[in-house]
Amino acid sequence: MQPAPRYSVIAGWGHFAPRRVLTNQDLEQMVDTTDEWIITRTGIRERHIAGPDENSLTMAIAAARMALDRAGIQPEDLDLIMMGTVTPNYVTPATSCLLQDALGAHCPAFDFNAACSGFIYGLTIAHSLIHIGQANTALLVGSEVLSRIIDYQDRATCVLFGDGAGAVVLKASNRPGGIRASVLGADGSNPERLMVPGGMFAEPNDAPPRPRTVLMNGQEVFRFATIYGAEAAQQVLARTGWSVNEIKLFIPHQANLRIIDALRRRLELPEDRVFVNIDRYGNTSCASIGIALSEAAEAGLLSPGDKVLLAAFGAGLTWAAMTLEWGT
Repeated sequence: MQPAPRYSVIAGWGHFAPRRVLTNQDLEQMVDTTDEWIITRTGIRERHIAGPDENSLTMAIAAARMALDRAGIQPEDLDLIMMGTVTPNYVTPATSCLLQDALGAHCPAFDFNAACSGFIYGLTIAHSLIHIGQANTALLVGSEVLSRIIDYQDRATCVLFGDGAGAVVLKASNRPGGIRASVLGADGSNPERLMVPGGMFAEPNDAPPRPRTVLMNGQEVFRFATIYGAEAAQQVLARTGWSVNEIKLFIPHQANLRIIDALRRRLELPEDRVFVNIDRYGNTSCASIGIALSEAAEAGLLSPGDKVLLAAFGAGLTWAAMTLEWGT
């Protein structure tokens, strides 16, 4: 007798952003840029910046507690905790282990790094483990304190990034729905397109230390994102058997409004079916999709049965897309 199929649904969601806000006008006093240039080129008006007592762990705790409350789940009922981040509190132990302790959970926990594509990577892993019966309830958090790895004298990057955390709780279900399909990809052939150098073991022992701040070839990343982001979205729609007209809401990674518009046009989606919050957060890497998903749910933009499309791209270079049915 075949076991009953197992599905995974998003049962709770949460997000957190630091209180401090860094506006474009603030950046005008720090580096050679203007509010008009930033808005025109990126769509960003402000971003949140962690305070001295805030870090990836503290933000993850706040987002996770909100998601657990929404799901009606106690921490001790979790079977798995996963955390995506490029800015962990330590090289080791994993920040997810610290999160497990802070929440009072008793389950396995691990970190992973797929940069801005990480939240969809994490959803895919959690869904797979639920599908095979390894877990019934999983907590996924994306949390980033990118302000700690930004050079605020580099006008090409300092205007783009912010801090924050997003979280979801996934639960097993015997009803068809929830996460339907995903497409994941990576191309590590040119890591310098978007990277943070200064790794512990990559450089020769006698090499001078390099600053651990974000370096980016903006034109290359823009080209990559518009091509691979759209292709991944189209592939996952085909894999699911959905047409783009069935999508109630498209939630892309919030990296640049021009990239989001390019993806929307390639997918032939109207503006009112694309969720955008980049103007208030900037690029929060692995937290981006989680924050956007949580805000969309909080705003009442998602109803049970709605078809949702996610897409992301980031350092690696990595890309990812996912389809899911909300609340089923």
